[in-house]
Amino acid sequence: MQRFLISRLSALGDTICSLPAAVALKRAFPDCHITWVVDPRFAGIVECCSAVDEIVKVKPSLKTIPVFAHKFEAALDLQGLLKSALCISRAKAARKVGYHWRREGAWFFSERVLPDPTSFHVVDQYVDVAREVGGIMDRAEFWLVPKPEDVSSVQQKLTSNGISGQFVAINAGAGWATKRWTPSFFAEVIDSLAELGFSSVLIGGKADPDVQAAQEVISGCKSSPVSLLGQTSVRELVALIDLCAAHLGGDTGSTHLAAGLNKPAIGLYSITKPLRTCPYGQIDRCLYDSQSLSNIRPEAVLTQLEGVLK
Repeated sequence: MQRFLISRLSALGDTICSLPAAVALKRAFPDCHITWVVDPRFAGIVECCSAVDEIVKVKPSLKTIPVFAHKFEAALDLQGLLKSALCISRAKAARKVGYHWRREGAWFFSERVLPDPTSFHVVDQYVDVAREVGGIMDRAEFWLVPKPEDVSSVQQKLTSNGISGQFVAINAGAGWATKRWTPSFFAEVIDSLAELGFSSVLIGGKADPDVQAAQEVISGCKSSPVSLLGQTSVRELVALIDLCAAHLGGDTGSTHLAAGLNKPAIGLYSITKPLRTCPYGQIDRCLYDSQSLSNIRPEAVLTQLEGVLK
């Protein structure tokens, strides 16, 4: 049996964008066994990818470098940091290859794989690493499938909050303040969606910036969006977005998750360029202003949403 090792520990969006590399290996070697090393916080994403056979959860430190019993055809470092490189350092592999952008000495542990000149999106650049060791893929696929128990759990949460019809998942937060759209603009879109008969469900984590952003959005709404911030596990987030009619958010993990689930994803971009980090395959649904997100008006966002909602 051919075995492959992938090291991509974090974060949410980056882990999602790396999944097609595993799919490319499965496309080329259907009977192969793929082991993925991931931070426990984001393991739920990899658990929902049908291309991955085994998951090794690692909190990176010099004391927790995993040791693998099997030999691998290839080990892939898709993160390019010391913590991801150390996870393949002890692996017995015929080849060790890595993502082209590397720091912290990661280049000592693997061959650098330069992206194909046509690979503008980061997802395609990750796939290029898999292609280097025989992976096959033209257009990226994610093979994300929510777990039935998580779907049931999310449906119960939606029902208990009065959501029975189509809804839009909205993430007002982001890792950086410069990636967060104006809360009053989100509120305006949510009120317009309510008039069109669509509920809005706010999603995000428990971090203070995410909670504060959601509170500001809710306080500006005339209608009443449902907030599930901090109420879903990573796997439940997969199920929640799989159930939504569309997703609205900035350059953040849930936007990439929506794309991975083939859900319409309206992306709001400013400091990062959509060509490289847009929801994969949906650059036409992105709104971009190089100066500031505040220059993107609610009317333009609503037009995009109306184009995908039925």
